[in-house]
This record gives sequence, C-alpha cells and structure tokens, in this order.
Amino acid sequence: MITLRRLVALLSLACACVLAQAVAVPGHVEQSIPQARLAGAGTFTWFTMKIYSAELWVGPQGYQPQAPFALELRYARKLDGAKIAQASAEQMAKIGAGSAAQRKAWLAQMTALFPDVNEGSRITGVNLPGEGARFYLDGKPLGNIAEPAFARAFFGIWLDPATTAPALRTALLANAAPPP
Repeated sequence: MITLRRLVALLSLACACVLAQAVAVPGHVEQSIPQARLAGAGTFTWFTMKIYSAELWVGPQGYQPQAPFALELRYARKLDGAKIAQASAEQMAKIGAGSAAQRKAWLAQMTALFPDVNEGSRITGVNLPGEGARFYLDGKPLGNIAEPAFARAFFGIWLDPATTAPALRTALLANAAPPP
C-alpha cells in the first residue's frame, strides 16, 4: 500500500527526472564547458515570424564574456547560410563591433563556414576565451574562427547591452549569474 507521503515523494522524483531531461546539456557543449548549465532561453522573431529559439549555456562561474559559454540557435525555418552570415555582419555593425575591414573579413569567414539550415537545425557557437569561437551544426563540428575579437563581436549580437534584441538578451541572461 502506498502512503500519501510515498506518493508525493514518487511524484516529486518523477518531476525532477522530467526537468533534468528537459535541460540536458548537449554533448558538444559539455565537452567545451564542463559542468555547463542552461542560463536562459528565448525566441527571436522578425515582424511576428519566429526565426529561431536560442539557449545560453554557461559554466559554474556563470556568464562572463571572458569565460567559456555556448549559444545555441534552433532555427524555425529554412535559411541560406550566406544570409545568416550577412545578417550577423550587419548586427555586428549595429552594435559597433569591429572595424569595417574586420567585419568584411569576418563576413567572408562566416560565409565559408555557415551552412544552409532547415527547420529544426541547430547551430551552436562556443566562446573560446583568448582563441575565438568554435561552431557546430546539430552537434557536429563545423569549424573555428580563431580570432578573439570576432568572438566578442559575434556573441555581442545577442549578449552586448547594445543588441538590437534586448528582450532576447534579458531572457538569455535570466539565470546567468554564478550560483551563490
């Protein structure tokens, strides 16, 4: 016979298991950021059209621009890789990141690296302090852009206070502080 206390304990355990599965750390993120945890998530829309959902993964130190972290975008529609690169370069310019010459070079690198995506495709960027950024498509390596200034500019699209998507920034950083 199951007591009420035991039933509550079993239900609590079941809920905890479901929640743990819901925020399981992707393997490619865990490799780069041991003890990673989800700091926040949000959605980017353009004129009410959902473009992608985003998740920010941080290590035990929480979000710090000079620490490893990962930003994963799950696309809600088919997009051309070259257009993703172009939009990224435009957003870097809007937040004032890099010089025109740097952004031109970064655009060429992103165009060569970023693939076309379909609905459900995931591109993950990992900040590698002092090195640059590493990118994955659906958990498989795409390549690196080995320039710390690029990494600051690229992740600044979402995380810089001057971002053009402040609500998404707030959602991504919701639980990004280090634990007490």
